[in-house]
Amino acid sequence: MSEKTYDVVVIGGGVIGSSIARELSRFQCDVLLVEKEEDVCSGTSKANSAIVHAGFDAKPNTQKAEMNVRGNEIMGELSEQLDFAFRRNGSMVLCFDKESEPALKELYDRGVANGVKGLELLTGDQARAKEPNLEDTVTAALWAPTGGIVDPFELTIAMAENAADNGVEFRFNTEVENVEKTAGGYRLTTNSGMISTKYVVNAAGVYSDKIHNMVSEKKLSIKPRRGEYMLLDKNAGGLVDATIFQLPTKLGKGILVTPTVHGNILLGPTAVDQEDKEATNTTPEGLEDVQAKASLSVKGIPVRQVITSFSGLRAHEAGDDFIIGECPDAEGFFDAAGIESPGLTSAPAIGEYLAGLIAEKEHFTRKADKDFIATRRGVIHAANLSPEERAELIRKNPAYGMMVCRCEMISEGEIVDAIRRTLGARSMDGIKRRTRQGMGRCQAGFCTPRAMEILSRETGIPMEEICKNRKGSELIKG
Repeated sequence: MSEKTYDVVVIGGGVIGSSIARELSRFQCDVLLVEKEEDVCSGTSKANSAIVHAGFDAKPNTQKAEMNVRGNEIMGELSEQLDFAFRRNGSMVLCFDKESEPALKELYDRGVANGVKGLELLTGDQARAKEPNLEDTVTAALWAPTGGIVDPFELTIAMAENAADNGVEFRFNTEVENVEKTAGGYRLTTNSGMISTKYVVNAAGVYSDKIHNMVSEKKLSIKPRRGEYMLLDKNAGGLVDATIFQLPTKLGKGILVTPTVHGNILLGPTAVDQEDKEATNTTPEGLEDVQAKASLSVKGIPVRQVITSFSGLRAHEAGDDFIIGECPDAEGFFDAAGIESPGLTSAPAIGEYLAGLIAEKEHFTRKADKDFIATRRGVIHAANLSPEERAELIRKNPAYGMMVCRCEMISEGEIVDAIRRTLGARSMDGIKRRTRQGMGRCQAGFCTPRAMEILSRETGIPMEEICKNRKGSELIKG
């Protein structure tokens, strides 16, 4: 029996790869997404600022600017179609002295050139009228009402589930070790066998240079840029309503203070370039820097209410722009490389753009509207329902009345749904990202054993083999 040849293989199951896969599923083609971890949303997409950027920061006429503004524009409709949390809370960039105000005006002009709507330059007093907890040292601010916040886990998982429902095949724990050109396209060598395909899409995050350099003489170099964060308890959630930035530097948009869609406050990130593409540890120095710089923007940050800290890696490329499109010296190989901030915002637009480029080359047949499923329903969160709705849900399925995670009020019914649904969770992190079990004040200190029991019961995975995420992260030892 001859080996199957796919039309497209997408390498990487983060927010970019999942978006590309979803958009490709609009066409009549065989698509496979391969991911080296046990689940989607396991790299950069799981640890970021969760911001939907307005689009004033990127230089005009760059792919960053184009994709940012388009991604922001369609995020609202996408959240309704795919049932993930998103809110346009607006964003504000702060200036702390008169000498820096021309740079703020430059940011405003850049945003206008990029087509960002509703931008305003505010005095310090006008900024404090919108956000009373801003520091008295703020002299001016840029206000962007189209800025927003999103759940990056939900966004990624929603697009991946929808892609799978529309026919995209997913293979996890599958690491690409080599890519070589063939007469009919490409052959991928993976840790679990060979894969043949007509086209390749490289959405491998901090490893996108490694994948690109397997087929192209024009080499890329991706520098992992680590950003450290601190997350505050929901009790601190009223500190600010908008996302508060400081004037950006060459290393990025600086330390921000922002609400999350779930009611917490997030501080960060730092920006430290490093060589190790797996080093996502936090450091005392980094977290001290987050706290000190966040306090320049906002008064009275209750740092004693920090419930967790984490870090993530951004895929910084020396050219300081996204690399999106067909590789000039490798026909049929498409890059989505160097996707750092505002990558989360840009993901829907990047998927739309790249799928369109590939479809033009192959002349894929677009599916009829009735064949493409545009919508997806997320995990039902019983705590968000009205008392009447919740009572009816529990009447139909008593598991929704059995509380597992008391901090976030997550029931057994939600965990079972997360496991049984399309691309269901197979690890503790997989459950956490789909339900928020373990994300509250106690950080899974009490609910982990029960969640493990449910995962084992539903999947048949022995308790001693249940992992936090990838193989090797088993929670029970000995």
